Amino acid sequence: MKKLLFLLFISTQIFGQDTLQISKKDLEARIEGQNLSVKLANDEVNAAKASLLETRAMYLPNVTASYTGISTNNPLMAFGSKLNQERITMMDFDPAKLNNPDNIFNFATKLEVQQPIFNKDAVYRKKAGEVQVDVLKIKAERTKEYLQFDLNKAYLQLQMAYKVVNVLEKARQTTLANKKVIDNYYKNGMIQKSEVLYMEVRVSEIESQIQYAKSNVRNTSDYLYFLLNEDSNNKVLKPQDEFSYQENIVEENPQLNVNRKDLQAYEKSLEAYHYLIKSSEAKFLPKLNAFGSFELHDNKPYQFNANGYLVGLQLSWNIFDGLKAKSEQEKYRADLSKAQTEIQQYQKQNQLELNKSYRQVLDADRKVSLTKLSWEQSGEAYRIRKNRYGQGLEKSSDLLSAETQMSQKELEYQQAIFEYNSVLEYYKFLK
Repeated sequence: MKKLLFLLFISTQIFGQDTLQISKKDLEARIEGQNLSVKLANDEVNAAKASLLETRAMYLPNVTASYTGISTNNPLMAFGSKLNQERITMMDFDPAKLNNPDNIFNFATKLEVQQPIFNKDAVYRKKAGEVQVDVLKIKAERTKEYLQFDLNKAYLQLQMAYKVVNVLEKARQTTLANKKVIDNYYKNGMIQKSEVLYMEVRVSEIESQIQYAKSNVRNTSDYLYFLLNEDSNNKVLKPQDEFSYQENIVEENPQLNVNRKDLQAYEKSLEAYHYLIKSSEAKFLPKLNAFGSFELHDNKPYQFNANGYLVGLQLSWNIFDGLKAKSEQEKYRADLSKAQTEIQQYQKQNQLELNKSYRQVLDADRKVSLTKLSWEQSGEAYRIRKNRYGQGLEKSSDLLSAETQMSQKELEYQQAIFEYNSVLEYYKFLK
């Protein structure tokens, strides 16, 4: 009795919380914008986009401004600073002053502009970055597809958990009804005490199973809240959709869908390697850049009495860089070959997994039919034994055994439906 009271207390603690009914459609509507995996995938896309902004330097100017103050008696610096200040006189050409100038101050304000015009290697690097963004976008879509599969599987688990509770509670009602009959027989001296004890053991066993099943309901509900990125305190989800056999015809000899998002991402990533190879090759092409500066000079701070400018074009050609660019090309070509091999391996592995899941669907479908037949047969056997027990032709232990077997077969049937629906969802995800 103490054990039963304890189990009832724990059950009250678990189910004394808010039970919220929810459909799979409601979950689908809420999960995409809240799930942490989707947020991480989107953050990766945004990070790649932010890195891609760095490539704007290939066509936007680089502008810097500075204000510098110096004090020097270096002959060259002193003469040049005075010349920039437009204060040179004939006296400054005296060799003695040129060789041993007085200390001079120079305060310079400088505005510099560097404008890229033609840098082909940077163009290809930008294209490689754009491909990387596209790849991450496709991966994010596959993440959402996996999330949909994970959600369907978790919802099935929640349905199954409640179904187990219902089956066990029905079994408990049947057992308690039989126990009432046996208790009356015992009071009338028609059976022995051992048969009453057998029934009490069965009642305790069912209560323990119900408690375990209710805990499983809470665990599954918590996982759904995790997928939703919501707090599960004092809340338990309950499915609105009926737990049932999802009949579905699967095609024979299924082939991997080449348009699957993860396969698309792998194929798309190869483009990035091609652009990186082209970028390394383009390093041998000439680069054309413009530059310019405007300067203000004075021997007093915050004075701007002299100014000058400089503009120009620079055409540069890296004729030999110690084979650095050539080494980069070889590295990128090796990475490309490795990626191509990985794609082939990934496709073959997924084709094997698809074939395996196809066979699992067929096996699970047959298991549903067999367990349903076993459940129906065990139910008929229980009905016969119960009628014979009422006529005094069966022992209570035989009745208890038939009732236990009927309950187990029903659970096996429900478990078979769950397994079939689960492997079917996985097959759809792979397909």
